[in-house]
Amino acid sequence: MSLSRSSLLLLSLSSLSVSAATADLSRLSLPQAQDLLQQGKINSVQLTEYYLKRIALLDDTGPALHAVTDTNPDALNQAKTLDAERKAGKIRGPLHGMPVLLKANIATADQLPTTAGALVLKDFKTSVDATLVSQLRAAGAVILGKTNLSEWANFRGEGSASGWSALGGQTKNPYVLSQSPCGSSSGSGVAVAADLTLLAVGTETDGSITCPAAINNVVGIKPTHGAVSGHGIIPIASSQDIAGPMTRNVADAAALLQVIATPQAQQRFGDLNKALAQQSVRQVVPTVVLVRHYDKDFPAIAKMLDRLKQQLTALGVTVKERQTWQLPDSVYQDEFNVLVYEYKRDLNQWLEDFKAPSAAKDIKSIIAFNQQQGKTALAFFGQQYLEQAQATDLEKQKAAYQQARQRSQQQAAALLDEDLVDGALVIVPATGPAWAIDHVKGDQYNFGSASAAAISGYPSLTLPAGFDGHLPLGVSIIGKPWQEARIIGLAHALEQQRGPVAAPTYRSSL
Repeated sequence: MSLSRSSLLLLSLSSLSVSAATADLSRLSLPQAQDLLQQGKINSVQLTEYYLKRIALLDDTGPALHAVTDTNPDALNQAKTLDAERKAGKIRGPLHGMPVLLKANIATADQLPTTAGALVLKDFKTSVDATLVSQLRAAGAVILGKTNLSEWANFRGEGSASGWSALGGQTKNPYVLSQSPCGSSSGSGVAVAADLTLLAVGTETDGSITCPAAINNVVGIKPTHGAVSGHGIIPIASSQDIAGPMTRNVADAAALLQVIATPQAQQRFGDLNKALAQQSVRQVVPTVVLVRHYDKDFPAIAKMLDRLKQQLTALGVTVKERQTWQLPDSVYQDEFNVLVYEYKRDLNQWLEDFKAPSAAKDIKSIIAFNQQQGKTALAFFGQQYLEQAQATDLEKQKAAYQQARQRSQQQAAALLDEDLVDGALVIVPATGPAWAIDHVKGDQYNFGSASAAAISGYPSLTLPAGFDGHLPLGVSIIGKPWQEARIIGLAHALEQQRGPVAAPTYRSSL
């Protein structure tokens, strides 16, 4: 009889002599974990062991969240090496010995496959780390494993269900298992919420960090476009793709972003940790524009924003209210045309650069593989986006693509710039409550507000802010490019006023 991954993990971990039984490791923050390590109450091996056990008990079995596709066979060895460095007085930085999970579209040069959840890339291992992974390793992070996602970052075909991939199955919302975890960074959001990791990295093209952060009650940062290197990340479109942190609190997200940001970005937005210590939020953020566009249809959101308005006023911030929030329909069509064009250009280049297997050497080959595999590869929905990308003539359609990109970016920026004046930030509900997982109809989105920041490349931080019954709600704080520090400062102040968020309860249904 073969043993499951969870059984093997538990057998392996039970044989370890070290134990962190004397310390409560549940839902640690990064500063708390740092204190425990510095005081010698635990070590990195024990911390890593804790999360591997959580994955075995909650992800593989128990509620079977399917948030983690692969755990790193070398994670405990990495932790052991970092413990030895700490003992010798070598501390690489705030992430030294801290476990982090990576979305499965981020390349790692180790025993972990890089798959984007697609059957055609099953067991595919790269020989090159993504740039952000190299930065994490240099900072002393323990690469714990890879997280599930909406297959191909939700750009395979129409009618998809967020959090489902052919390799990872269906990721579940830890608050109510029958409801969507949103995506495409579903696994990263769920893993953080369910305490399967201390830190996680997601990626976004349009809403893929924002939405799962809100729906799973965690903090997610979509940085200014270009603030984190995209090298090594399986792409949709380089003009919008960006990686960012997903954590249980703002301070942890700031620390993780500080590490994975490019050197140029670090210079532009400065020391993000200092933003947490602002004595007067009003001096940094004098005005917030609160978007009330969704109040009428979602009473729980209206109540959430009423509370938020009171909190902002208590911080001395002037609150202005905006009743409408809408991009022209043409922007979404332009955006889609841009994504399809860049998908063919960028994905084909990635597959060549990272020496993908012959069945995935380009989009044409992937389409053929999926057709050959039938429902094994194409369960629940099709591959229309892959087919449209393949049909794109990059040379003939270049001018139309460039025009569409320019139009959509300008109109998205115009919506935000109307309010981002005189130091103001915008706060908008990120999305509505999670909808039921449905593999026949696909995602039944109520609304999403991520597109303006995604298309324009402006930074956005999503913060837990309330509940609709048992379902989490979140808001996104948006600013001008390179204003991450101001956004983080405001988010941290609001988080302190709000207090701790409720942990998942793994309800089976509503």
